[in-house]
Amino acid sequence: MPDALSIRSYSTKPTNHSHDYYQLVLPLRGVIVIKVGSFSGRVAAGECVVVRQHEAHLFNANPEALFVVADMSELPENINFFDGTVFTISKSLSCYLSFIEAQLQLQLNAELERSMYKTFYLLLAEQELLPKLDSRIVSAIRYIQENLQETLTINLLAKVACLSGTQLKFLFKKQTDLTVNSYITKLRMEKAQALLRHTDFTVQLVGEMVGYPELSAFSRKFTQYFGVPPTHFKK
Repeated sequence: MPDALSIRSYSTKPTNHSHDYYQLVLPLRGVIVIKVGSFSGRVAAGECVVVRQHEAHLFNANPEALFVVADMSELPENINFFDGTVFTISKSLSCYLSFIEAQLQLQLNAELERSMYKTFYLLLAEQELLPKLDSRIVSAIRYIQENLQETLTINLLAKVACLSGTQLKFLFKKQTDLTVNSYITKLRMEKAQALLRHTDFTVQLVGEMVGYPELSAFSRKFTQYFGVPPTHFKK
């Protein structure tokens, strides 16, 4: 049934099939092996597979692996015009999948499920579509996302990714179209903006939470990035 979310596992015995609606498969745990379109390979948590209408595809996975599956009558414009099959999902969408898993296994509530689907659709529409990334770059990105308050150097992130500093900078720019430092700044500023808007944390504390222990440095960078000072977002 299209326009619905579900939690599924897949058999270790793959079956080739297709359907007349779109389907997105997003691993929660474990790895799925999929053949769809020109793509054939493994997809893990933090990634999404796009299966288009009438497109033959083949899945298999270990029984303990779980996935959120979205059956959709239509795709958001950004996904619809995406010319790939697998993309890396945002941290916010990844967190929302955990909520979907918990709620769908807790109770039946048709109204809530419709609202969940709408929110899922909106998060997809905001998704920056990065193609399937090198696992080493994924490791660096996850470390950045989880440690924005820390000092993030190229040397540190290169160790996390098991790369040299030069390799990290080259692969990161090639795969994300951003330099490492530009990506860090982007995440820090977006998180700071959200914290300033949605919490009562002081500007000083918000700056510390995104890696700027000095208030003046945070205010200067924030103003440079958004064109307004951080106090603009405080009530």
